[in-house]
Amino acid sequence: MVITTLLVVVIVLAIAFDYINGFHDAANSIATIVSTKVLSPFQAVLWAAIFNFAAYFYFTDHKVANTIAKTVVENYITLEVILAGLIAAITWNLFTWWFGIPSSSSHTLIGGFAGAGMAKAFTMGAGIMSAVNFAPILKVVAFIVLAPVIGMLISVIISIIILHISKNARPSVAEKWFKRLQLISSAALSFTHGGNDAQKVMGIIFVAIVSVNPSMADTRMPEWIPIACYAAIALGTMSGGWKIVKTMGSKITKVNAFEGVAAETAGAVTLGITEHFGIPVSTTHTITGSIVGVGLLKRVSAVRWGVTVSLLWAWVLTIPVSATLAALVYAVIHLFF
Repeated sequence: MVITTLLVVVIVLAIAFDYINGFHDAANSIATIVSTKVLSPFQAVLWAAIFNFAAYFYFTDHKVANTIAKTVVENYITLEVILAGLIAAITWNLFTWWFGIPSSSSHTLIGGFAGAGMAKAFTMGAGIMSAVNFAPILKVVAFIVLAPVIGMLISVIISIIILHISKNARPSVAEKWFKRLQLISSAALSFTHGGNDAQKVMGIIFVAIVSVNPSMADTRMPEWIPIACYAAIALGTMSGGWKIVKTMGSKITKVNAFEGVAAETAGAVTLGITEHFGIPVSTTHTITGSIVGVGLLKRVSAVRWGVTVSLLWAWVLTIPVSATLAALVYAVIHLFF
């Protein structure tokens, strides 16, 4: 009875995390399209939410979910570990949202899961590092640097291509076309954001179910899990995250419609590539790198480097802070279970 109740709590919290992920990361999908006034804030979140959920019908291989599920060694995965990881991840997500810091929901979840697993290993008298699968963790850590750099490089390349194609166009006509194209580029970014981020919680929920019923380990993930996760992230996106929208849409660099198209397209391409290889990258890091890229193309001083450095600190701290918080939460939970 206790195990069943705990499983339900874990599933509810996991879906709640996806909802929070949606409004925390809504800024990634809509910041540029709102700042260029192509859509109103309400229209933008509705547009993003539709494409967040539409990703359910395309991303069916669940490669990112599998990577997240393998973060912690199977022997150390229990409902208590997953519960502690989720509580820590939700806490850090809400903290960064409140202060308008566009941190990574993905890394928060991975750090929380790993930290709780290490705390479990400690209570069992094993080495804390024995609880962690280093291959997926190192891949994620590497892309803290690689994702924004790739996004930045692709946005610069796309910007140069677009500038070359439209060099003879009248500015007023070009601006009109860029605003139309931004609808497509923002939709593509929301689509790949849904496909990448919804899968992270799918992996956690499935691992929780398998920890209770190991016979399901080799079965296909029940279809209600992806439906619930995609729906939660879409509903969260509709709730918006206006503090982070302000940071992403104007504080890093001033973005026009042309630059919005380039940044969003670069972000979508980067997320699509990483999802194909099952790498759970940060949407926040990716689109920030893309926005920096279009700013650099104007001039180095167009990027507000003070804001960017502050974001980098948040990125670096997210995994260790989430891991530490999860370890403390697990220590408390361990007293009662």
